[in-house]
Order: sequence, then C-alpha cells, then structure tokens
Amino acid sequence: MNIEIQILTEKDTPELTSLISVFEVVFEMDPFVYPDKKYLSGLLSNRSFIAVTARLNGKVIAGLTAYVLDQYYSTKPLAYIYDLAVLAEYQRQGVGRQLMDFFNSYCREKGFEEVFVQADKEDDHAIDFYRSTQPTREDQAVQFSYSVGS
Repeated sequence: MNIEIQILTEKDTPELTSLISVFEVVFEMDPFVYPDKKYLSGLLSNRSFIAVTARLNGKVIAGLTAYVLDQYYSTKPLAYIYDLAVLAEYQRQGVGRQLMDFFNSYCREKGFEEVFVQADKEDDHAIDFYRSTQPTREDQAVQFSYSVGS
C-alpha cells in the first residue's frame, strides 16, 4: 500500500475537511457541524496546530491532529496528539504506525522535546495501538474536565 503522508498548510483547507470527515466516521460523531473554511484555514496557519493526513490514491484515509505546547521548563516545545484515526477498512494495515513514525520524525527534526497522546481507559483498541508503537514510557493519569461553554 503506497501511503502519502503530509503536514497540512493553510492552503490545504479541503484536505483538513476530508480529515475531519474521517474523524466523524471513525469516532461516530453524528450529527457534526463543520466549522467554516475561513476558520479552518486560520487554524492551519496557527503555529500551535498541526494536521497530518495519510492518503491512498488521492483519498484521505487517516490522519492526526496535534497541538504545540510551549513550555516554561524548557525552550523545546511539546506536541500533544489530540486525534488520530484510520478509516475502518484500512485499520490494522500499518497506516496508523506510519502516521506515528512520520509525526515523531517530524517533531524530532523540528526540535520538539516530546510527543504525547492520551487514550481513554475503556478504549482497549487505542491503548493496544499506542503500546504497539513502542512509546518511551506509559503514564497513568486521571483527567478532569470542566465545561465552561454554553
């Protein structure tokens, strides 16, 4: 399988929309309202946001999004992978691993200190996947969320 992986830029708004469609299907996000193109273009031009797509024959079949976190402990940034998804028909074929390898290499080249990702305790598939990518370490944490919007 010849997968093309790329970092999106602000001109790649249609590609980001396709990636969001992958997330919508894989994460069963129905109904989902897409942000407008201007917002998505602005997001892609923000240095604190990274989107990566994996395409097969021109079709986005997988991807990830990440946020760049500047530190006060170090001058090197961190990358937090927020979402990673592969369409069901392409799962367990190495696409997710290729995405992780590509993104880790990209972050290494750009001088990041660390890449991290979290998975829900109940999501055995995600936990097994991330363990298979040979992380440097695995931490146990409890996440607390506060809804502040309407």
